[in-house]
Amino acid sequence: MSIFNGKDSKSNIGAPESISISNMIGKGTLITGDIETAGNLRIDGKLKGNIHSKAKVALGNGSLVDGNIYAQNADIEGEVTGVIEIADTLVLKSTAVVKGDIITNKLVVEAGAKFNGTCRMGEQPMPREQSKTEQVKVENKKAANV
Repeated sequence: MSIFNGKDSKSNIGAPESISISNMIGKGTLITGDIETAGNLRIDGKLKGNIHSKAKVALGNGSLVDGNIYAQNADIEGEVTGVIEIADTLVLKSTAVVKGDIITNKLVVEAGAKFNGTCRMGEQPMPREQSKTEQVKVENKKAANV
């Protein structure tokens, strides 16, 4: 039995990875390091590192991510300090606090959400190897060294 969906894990054989994989980081858990997954990810704890998901990322109320988030979709109720690049839809719930830039195709912001940074919509995020924000930082460093 899978602890995430209550079904026998054998029933997922042959299913696309992004559908069959679910990951959860519980409240009270602190992880330091990057997370990369083909499936959905829910965080109710704290993460110091980047998230790379080919599916959906959900941050629960009280969660904290100190790092960048790259995903297909995201729902944020907690706090993020870093760049958020979402290929499809980003939802900032009423308890969300974002300190960093957002790049997304569609953005939904509930009343009460807090966002400090820049936002670009309708653009496809760059490959995760180097985002536009990271490119600007590199160019600024080069200019400062001249």
